[in-house]
Amino acid sequence: MTDVVPPTALSEIKLRLLCQDDIDSIKVLCGDWFPIEYPDSWYHDITSNKKFFSLAATFKGGIVGMIVAEIKGRTKVHKEDGDILASSFPVDTQVAYILSLGVVKEFRKHGIGSLLLDSLKDHISTTAQDHCKAIYLHVLTTNLTAIHFYENRDFKQHHYLPYYYSIRGVLKDGFTYVLYINGGHPPWTIYDYIHHIGSALASLSPCSIPQRIYRQAQSLLRSFLPWSGLSSKSGIEYGRTM
Repeated sequence: MTDVVPPTALSEIKLRLLCQDDIDSIKVLCGDWFPIEYPDSWYHDITSNKKFFSLAATFKGGIVGMIVAEIKGRTKVHKEDGDILASSFPVDTQVAYILSLGVVKEFRKHGIGSLLLDSLKDHISTTAQDHCKAIYLHVLTTNLTAIHFYENRDFKQHHYLPYYYSIRGVLKDGFTYVLYINGGHPPWTIYDYIHHIGSALASLSPCSIPQRIYRQAQSLLRSFLPWSGLSSKSGIEYGRTM
């Protein structure tokens, strides 16, 4: 692959699905990109099993980037990420798990990673439509480049995973990052419920409900959120001093 990448490289990128003829090439790329050594069966699966969305970005015929993802039911997510979605979603609700996303070093910062990620989103909207509620992935806590890439694209940290990876016999920490789509959200915490109740209370006029009930609701919310400011005229106004 050429060391000199033209500024217009993105316009010359072509996308295609990975196939088994690509295995040798992507083994070399993954060995360069990732500290984890994947078994041969992994490469066979991602290039032949239709449950995987495996897309290559090519430049003049050579692979310069790829994304591999699996769209699956929310009940089949990793155990440590079982709370990715609220349990109120139907069992057939889907999520997309990114197994791999990488770009050749010389071709980074040309928009190829974003192109691959956007292609996954387009694929989801075509196949899963609004049944897919989240896209998630795991990343080393020390991989700041990847973390910044995902955070700049609205992914949020969901879990800290101590000793999640074993790399050359050394345990390393990881993060779960999630992008919620199509109305997806994690389980509500008690503060989410309180905020929901508070918002509903704020929309009411004190005159529209009995004063006794209104005052009791305000008192209950104060006991849960002592840092909040309550106004008898406008309902709830949240404010936290940091």
